[in-house]
Amino acid sequence: MQTNIVERYANTPEGQEAEAILRKCVHCGFCTATCPTYQLLGDELDGPRGRIYQIKDILEGGEATPEVQTHLDRCLTCRSCETTCPSGVDYGRLADIGRKLVEEEVGRSWSERLIRQALIAVIPNRRLFGTLLKLGQWTRPILPGAIKKKVPAPSQGGVWPAARHARRMLVLEACAQPSATPNVNRAAARVLDRLGISLVAAQEAGCCGAVAHHLSDHDKSHVAVKRNIDAWWPMIEAGAEAIVITASGCGVMVKEYGHLLANDPEYADKAKRVSELCKDLSEVLSAEKLTDLKVRNPGTVAFHSPCTLQHGQKLLGVPEKVLRDLGFELKPVADSHLCCGSAGTYSILQPDLSRRLLKQKVTALESTGAPTIATANVGCQLHLSTGANTPVRHWIELVDAAINGSN
Repeated sequence: MQTNIVERYANTPEGQEAEAILRKCVHCGFCTATCPTYQLLGDELDGPRGRIYQIKDILEGGEATPEVQTHLDRCLTCRSCETTCPSGVDYGRLADIGRKLVEEEVGRSWSERLIRQALIAVIPNRRLFGTLLKLGQWTRPILPGAIKKKVPAPSQGGVWPAARHARRMLVLEACAQPSATPNVNRAAARVLDRLGISLVAAQEAGCCGAVAHHLSDHDKSHVAVKRNIDAWWPMIEAGAEAIVITASGCGVMVKEYGHLLANDPEYADKAKRVSELCKDLSEVLSAEKLTDLKVRNPGTVAFHSPCTLQHGQKLLGVPEKVLRDLGFELKPVADSHLCCGSAGTYSILQPDLSRRLLKQKVTALESTGAPTIATANVGCQLHLSTGANTPVRHWIELVDAAINGSN
């Protein structure tokens, strides 16, 4: 793709990165075939190729308009188009750059700004989110049906084994997961403990920064990124083998820390090292001797591979292979490449499109007849639970339960 970036963008890091991405695009349109919003809306401007052209036009001096902002807002950033693209176009990065440029040019209404700032203030704040969630759980029995479905029932986390092994790995506790799905990291710690690995959490580490980043508040996102690096660094220097992420949405963000802070003289090297150490839990288990786990009574599951896992981290099939190697039966799921509609804050900001995608995904998963739906991301787990009659669990919880013979 030929480009003619205007001077005010041409000499900025974002403009130069965007131009390099744009020049890879060959206009083929393969991406439209796997874009969830294009499939739903049938509008070229709501597909990757159309959004690429809109961003290119702005970088070349065109007007950023509310209409362009709407089309970019509708993008899930599922990155399915990247998996399909034969030219290796880094669409996710281009979308982030484009959204930020449009945000600066067009702005938002006061109500939109209020909602977005509330999301940035509440979700990444582990203590505040946990308090509000607990309040919702207390009042859950009297809530209207539609709202009640969105509030996960209270659950217990179980025991976190004491750090007793020479091999140690860090784990991101993140923001929503400790209160919404408290058993996930604890189940991961128990499974890894059986493999001779102690999982350790740095309490000072929190939100990975993805919420603010994808809502175009890059300054607040970078504050979260640097806080996590500072929290992990002493343990990294002490020999931590890896930074284990059990939520694939956080994993794809942490793996991009090196890129996001590449121009920061103080943090560039540390951020690069953190990204190198970052591993999805499935990557860790796939490298271990799984026969040591002595799994009993593995079950049958329909596995939902989150977009952040299969498209963002390019780990399609990795957790599925771990489950199969442990004896689980995985039912094939139709259109498994498509997004469930969770996509971070998308289900809140684009509720209609999100509900339509959720319905499609739940139908595909439940039509398998599997008694359990498994996934690898807290957002997908909570979102799918609002529409499914089948129990939805993180796959490591199923492994942990099967080791104990309780599933």
